[in-house]
Amino acid sequence: MQTTTTQLNGAAADPAPTTAHQHIWVITGPAGCGKTSVAEHMHQTFSLPYLEGDTFHTPENVQKMANGQPLTDADRWDWLILLREEAISALKKSPSSAGVVVTCSALKRKYRDVIRIATYHDPSVRVHFVFLSASETALMDRVRARKNHYMKDSMVRSQFESLETPTEEERDVLSVDASGTSVEVQRLALETVNECLSRDAGLRA
Repeated sequence: MQTTTTQLNGAAADPAPTTAHQHIWVITGPAGCGKTSVAEHMHQTFSLPYLEGDTFHTPENVQKMANGQPLTDADRWDWLILLREEAISALKKSPSSAGVVVTCSALKRKYRDVIRIATYHDPSVRVHFVFLSASETALMDRVRARKNHYMKDSMVRSQFESLETPTEEERDVLSVDASGTSVEVQRLALETVNECLSRDAGLRA
């Protein structure tokens, strides 16, 4: 994999280690947790391909969410499969890249399991869920402050009702405190990802 240079607070940091695998970094959590902010920061820092999950929803799904209607499992199923396949395609198009960044709420374990299938037939691929965790109240306030976005604050409540917080059994989940400012959350997420990359680099050594 190629070596990349990270940027923290505007200053160049040590290059990210050369890793043994390609990685699918799925930035997860309920609405308002900062998925897009963290994903864009990783995309810019590591020069990785970036797939914004919301852009892959069908027009029908977007309309339902705009109307404050929670998506059903049936609504999400084809979307999750499409995201997984697009992530795999992105890895194949950039074989020298350390991976691809994907935003996806992945609220339930079975949703995360759909993405995990990406590793079944390719031992060179690793899937990680960067779970951005914050209180419902904090996320409600953030979503209310958004302008011109289809996600309504009522959707935060429905997403927390659906949320199955990852357990210790899900060893591919990296939990990040998302209660701070955007910059703080970006920094914490990047530190967590760098720790994971360093461990993987040790496998290659």
